[in-house]
Amino acid sequence: MPDTSVPRKLSKLHLALAMLVPVYPLITTILYIVLPLTEQWTIWQRTAVIAPVMVFSIVFVVSPFVQKRFSNFILRAA
Repeated sequence: MPDTSVPRKLSKLHLALAMLVPVYPLITTILYIVLPLTEQWTIWQRTAVIAPVMVFSIVFVVSPFVQKRFSNFILRAA
């Protein structure tokens, strides 16, 4: 159980760094999967497919994982 007596503050820089590590390969993988299947599509159509997949993956998978595993790195003593 974490010690709640010490106030902790969110470090946005540390959160950004912790999110970058899993998000970069996620986006790259999605692009490798979607782009060959949508070669004849315009950019806005590709984006309409890719954006929802990325957003839901980040919100429901990556962000909870990062917050749980890297909370000591993200939250600093105030």
